Amino acid sequence: MVDISLLTSSLIAGDRAVLARAITLIESRRADHQAEAQALLKAVLPLTGKAVRLGITGVPGAGKSTLIDALGVMLTGRGHRVAVLAVDPSSTVSGGSILGDKTRMARLAVDANAFIRPSPSAGTLGGVAAKTREAMLLTEAAGYDVIIVETVGVGQSEVAVAGMVDFFLVLMAPGTGDDLQGIKKGILELADMVVVNKADGENLPRARQAASDYLAALAVMMPAEPDWPIPLKLVSGLTGGGLGELWDVVGRHRTLFAADGRLTQRRARQNVAWMWNLFETRLLAEAKSRPVLSARMAELEDAVRAGRTTVGLAVDEMFALLQQA
Repeated sequence: MVDISLLTSSLIAGDRAVLARAITLIESRRADHQAEAQALLKAVLPLTGKAVRLGITGVPGAGKSTLIDALGVMLTGRGHRVAVLAVDPSSTVSGGSILGDKTRMARLAVDANAFIRPSPSAGTLGGVAAKTREAMLLTEAAGYDVIIVETVGVGQSEVAVAGMVDFFLVLMAPGTGDDLQGIKKGILELADMVVVNKADGENLPRARQAASDYLAALAVMMPAEPDWPIPLKLVSGLTGGGLGELWDVVGRHRTLFAADGRLTQRRARQNVAWMWNLFETRLLAEAKSRPVLSARMAELEDAVRAGRTTVGLAVDEMFALLQQA
């Protein structure tokens, strides 16, 4: 039995070990632990919501970890407390690697004002996103005023992270084989800012060319917000060049969107979407937990795969069985 009152007070006091224990609690699938986790989250909820929530994604080789390490160190040097949460769909297999995350961000890992944690896996990307959201609330309650959510994987993880942060940064790198590959995936449509990394040394001319290509692409895209044309910056995670300007853009965006209530509205929409995502995840888990329904679901999968029935009929039967159970 967890003493929620003691856990809450220690968390608010900024105890890093307690924060780690609290995140482990929300990771647990045990029913009693989940009940305690929700009690903890309810207790700390009034203390959340004040941090800058920054999402960062990027194509393979873009240098996300190097940039986050440098940005985080710069921010702690300015008096901020920084938490890094990594969303990795592959952690459904490996469980994530705390050591791996700390190796990739060596300076930030030993910074007393930073906290690094991989996203706890819950078997699906939707589950990973849900646990990351809860971990975000806990880190905010523990006094971290900048929360960086990093996508380690690709694909749907980008959409998931964009749906839980205030500012979504898309990181690109020159010379990756196809400098416009991110546009093909629709990733730029999610962006609040595009950053070309590795703009240093011999890479600088290629970085400038890549930036020119992205600017041309952005010029023909309709921004999600008319008064926020998507900015593009050149940075170097290796040297730290341009990171101050990057953070200034994040600040300008926050000031603009907080002033007219759009930041509050965005977070409200995200919370409602999170509620329905979690409901759908739990509904599916509940259905699979019913022995009769679970067995029939497997048979229906085979029938759909073999073309013996339609998807609609299979779903109709599953719902009918769920209502009978």
